[in-house]
Amino acid sequence: QVQLVESGGGLVQAGGSLSLSCAASGRTVSSGAMGWFRQRPGKEREFVAVIAWGGAITDYPDSVKGRFTISRDNAKNTVYLQMNSLKAEDTALYYCAADPDATYSTSRYPSDYDYWGQGTQVTVSS
Repeated sequence: QVQLVESGGGLVQAGGSLSLSCAASGRTVSSGAMGWFRQRPGKEREFVAVIAWGGAITDYPDSVKGRFTISRDNAKNTVYLQMNSLKAEDTALYYCAADPDATYSTSRYPSDYDYWGQGTQVTVSS
C-alpha cells in the first residue's frame, strides 16, 4: 500500500506561482512513475504532468507545458509540481498519483495509476 499526501495549494493571483509537494509513505514509489492530475467542478480528471522513476522522462499536456515543472526526490519519496504563470483556468483540485510498477514508462491516463492522494486546492484569481 502507498499513502500519498499533497500540500502547497492555496490562493494566488493570475501570473503568480505555487509549488505543490506530494509525500509518499508505505511501499516505496521510487521505482515507478508519479503523476499530477487536476479536476475542476463538473469536469473529468485531467492529466497535468508525469515523471518517470529516474526523473529523466517527463510529459505535460500543451495546456501547462512551459509553465509547470514536475520533479522528484526519490530519497525523500516526494514529487513536486512547480507552477508558474498561473491562469484562472488552472483553478482546480490537484491530485498526486503513483504507479509503482511503471519502471520505464509514463502515462497520461488516470486509470493507469494505482494510488491517489486526497488532493490540494489551487485557486487562481483573475
